[in-house]
Amino acid sequence: MNERTIRVAVSGAGGRMGREVVKMVLGDPGLVLAAAVSPSSKGRDAGEVAGLPACGVTVSDELDDALVRASADVLVDFTTPQLAAEHTRIAIKNKVRPVMGTTGFTPADIRSLDEQCKEAGIGGLIAPNFSIGAILMMKFSQEAAKYFPHVEIIEYHGDQKLDAPSGTSIKTAELISQTRQELKQGNPNEHETLEGARGAYYDGFRIHSVRLPGVFAQQEVVFGAFGQTLKIRHDSYDRAGYMPGVKTAIHKVMDIKGLIYGFEHLMD
Repeated sequence: MNERTIRVAVSGAGGRMGREVVKMVLGDPGLVLAAAVSPSSKGRDAGEVAGLPACGVTVSDELDDALVRASADVLVDFTTPQLAAEHTRIAIKNKVRPVMGTTGFTPADIRSLDEQCKEAGIGGLIAPNFSIGAILMMKFSQEAAKYFPHVEIIEYHGDQKLDAPSGTSIKTAELISQTRQELKQGNPNEHETLEGARGAYYDGFRIHSVRLPGVFAQQEVVFGAFGQTLKIRHDSYDRAGYMPGVKTAIHKVMDIKGLIYGFEHLMD
């Protein structure tokens, strides 16, 4: 074990994304699976839960205790929006660096957690999306908004996703708004005959959330101007596609102080 080996705890280890994180950690010689947390898989071997041979790490159902016993360096969390902020606080309290793939943070949460990270002298990351392609889609959309201020976002996920709009679409909207002055689009006399037909309102433009079985994760940003449209789209087909980003985040969060919001800040 070399000096740069990082001890990783995985919260949500029994979920679909959590299982992929466990596989990635077990397959990387620079990482050690220090703990796995998932109430639904309590007592099972984390490797077997992920579809691999037993690895000797028993899944726990209690995050705080697991982090203390494991002496973890980093917590990777893919759980639910209702648990995200509390899990981040627990990690920081134990001086474990949070890498949060779970969405549902408010701006006030992010400010408070950033202060807590700085007080603890550690780094952390909240990433609505770990996909390199999705980050590029957001960056390209931010650039396009300089020239095409009329825009709408359509995001597609499976019908089991709990939050709407998605964290990715909200982050995209935030980036666009940094470039684009607020502009209320559409006819000023527009009227919704069915409430919500025009989607969620964000700085004058709309976000539409589609939830259907059979869908994994896609997002399309549509820009309109006189005589033309521009569409920037990203499609994800497999959860393994997020793992290079998660791996990068685990390593880079060891060298920062404070909480970063958005994986794009770690890409350059």
